[in-house]
Amino acid sequence: MTIISKPAPQSCGLIGHASTQSGQALVFGMLLAAVAAVVLIRYFFTGQVAAAKARQLHALDATAYSGALIQARALNMLAYINRAQIGHQVAMAHLVTLGSWAAFGGTESRQLVSGNPPAYLIGLLFGPEQGAAYLAARGAGAMDAMARTDGELAQAYAAHDHVIQDVFRSVQQEVVAGLPDARLAAMQAVLRENYPDYAKSAFDLSITEDTWPGYVQAYSGRQELPSFIQEIAGLYAFLGPRNHTAHNPWVVDARCPMLRHELRRRGNTELDAYGRWQSIDTQSFHALRSNRWIGCYYREYPMAWGWIPTAASQSVGAPHVDDPPDDFAAQDFWRWVRDATNWDIHFGDANPLANSRAAANRQRWQGGGLPGYFDTREGADTSGLRFTVALRYPGPEGVVLSSRSAAETFFERPEPRADGRHEAQNLFHPYWQARLATPGPSSANAEGRS
Repeated sequence: MTIISKPAPQSCGLIGHASTQSGQALVFGMLLAAVAAVVLIRYFFTGQVAAAKARQLHALDATAYSGALIQARALNMLAYINRAQIGHQVAMAHLVTLGSWAAFGGTESRQLVSGNPPAYLIGLLFGPEQGAAYLAARGAGAMDAMARTDGELAQAYAAHDHVIQDVFRSVQQEVVAGLPDARLAAMQAVLRENYPDYAKSAFDLSITEDTWPGYVQAYSGRQELPSFIQEIAGLYAFLGPRNHTAHNPWVVDARCPMLRHELRRRGNTELDAYGRWQSIDTQSFHALRSNRWIGCYYREYPMAWGWIPTAASQSVGAPHVDDPPDDFAAQDFWRWVRDATNWDIHFGDANPLANSRAAANRQRWQGGGLPGYFDTREGADTSGLRFTVALRYPGPEGVVLSSRSAAETFFERPEPRADGRHEAQNLFHPYWQARLATPGPSSANAEGRS
């Protein structure tokens, strides 16, 4: 019996083919993993750059705002100085007025004691109140010592003048000249706070589109401020004109029945064209008289006088002569007036003889007038006070990051004006504020590897 064997299955070829294919999926997987790793690394790098960029933008915005804030504080400082200068000028006006009043009181006291004119006559002609006021001058005998050039009032005036001439002027100049450096120092300080490893050599900070140069301008106080200061001084009644005329009630002379004896009080505080104060105060009794040569006229009896100038070139500004006689025992008053002056003693309303004695006994105080000051230049409000700041520094993997930010300083009242009018920007009101602005066109934000 023959046994026939069946051939074995032909599977060895399949086994060999399968063995040659094993491991190829791993290669693709590894390639895919490598690509994913590259993408992940790139994504991580991009995230680092984005985070660094966001940090840079926030830091640069804070930096720009700080620079604009320094500008606002500088302009507000200039405004406060200008306002303080006005305050000192008003104080000086009060001091010079007090000076002429003090001299006025001292001379009135001496005239009262000498009885020229007598107090009872003033009370009889012009009423008990005028007589009592004249008698009250008895206690003012030492007042004119305060008005002397070495007196307390003159020293206080000189102290105010020193502040506005020396202190304010130097501070203003330093604020204007030093603002760019102060602004840059503040911005660098902000960067240091945001970047503890801040180094000037690595962080390239630059300022462009800066409108600060020429934004403020120096002005001559003597040309621009006098009218403004006089307007402010006009708010104080003490500095206003001190003019009053009292008349006796009855007819004095039949030749001129409409005229009466007069008691004239005159006084004025003024700022001259150079910004220097002066004050004068006088009072005279004008007795109505008449004669056949000139008719009715007023014979003046000075009762009080005081004039405080602050410059040698200043004048009393009213009818006067430089060297009046002490008395008229040797010559009639009207003859002297006719021969030596051009005064109107018929219808005039001044105190020319008292003015003359005030000029002869002047006490000149020391004053330099109005100093220069700073204000925004004309047309500056159209351009605005702004700047752009750019920052470049090495970021992740050596990528140089670059960002730009802008800020501006602007003038805005906290509340609208009561009169509804628009107020142009100026350096007399401290209403300057800071805010971020939109920078102009810029280049790429991130550059290639350094």
